[in-house]
Amino acid sequence: MRRSLPLLLLVACSPVQQSRVRDDYPAVDRTQTLRLKIVVAPLPDGSQDVGDLWALMARSHVNQHRDFIAVEDVAAAAVPPDACSEDIEGLLLLAPQVARDGDGVEAAVNARLTRCRDGEEVWAAEAAGSWASDDDDLAGVRAHWVKALGEPVSAYVVPSFRLLTATLDELPRPAFPNEAYAREKINLGE
Repeated sequence: MRRSLPLLLLVACSPVQQSRVRDDYPAVDRTQTLRLKIVVAPLPDGSQDVGDLWALMARSHVNQHRDFIAVEDVAAAAVPPDACSEDIEGLLLLAPQVARDGDGVEAAVNARLTRCRDGEEVWAAEAAGSWASDDDDLAGVRAHWVKALGEPVSAYVVPSFRLLTATLDELPRPAFPNEAYAREKINLGE
């Protein structure tokens, strides 16, 4: 009985409050909703820099840890009306609520994957938490994103990373219907 306690504590600490996938995902979207555009709207904490951090961080995580092909990303005050284009099959919509809180950041996200062809929801998750901006375990992650995007994102990197990776790890597992998708994924180089 003692061995299960740490596992229960880890599960209880997850920032993901809920996650759901369409019942027909295996038959419909698993092989048809693969090429994604990531849209972060509204801008986290009203900042374009932090919005760009979220969009790029989400795109990188999706491409490295899921078999989706995140080909575009955008951070804006609102979801662009033309977010779907002919080569995009789905939109990964991230609606953040982010605010600095002393030496940390409180953050929440409502995440949704929708199909471009009909706007139907494929997957959704809600997550929230509060994290310190400094974390020795993520010093390299913080340095990477600050180098890429500048000092204005520094306080947001660790909390954003914690929230986004936990949330995006809840995405379903797609499958490439043919070799062309696999080559496209490899050519992204992420």
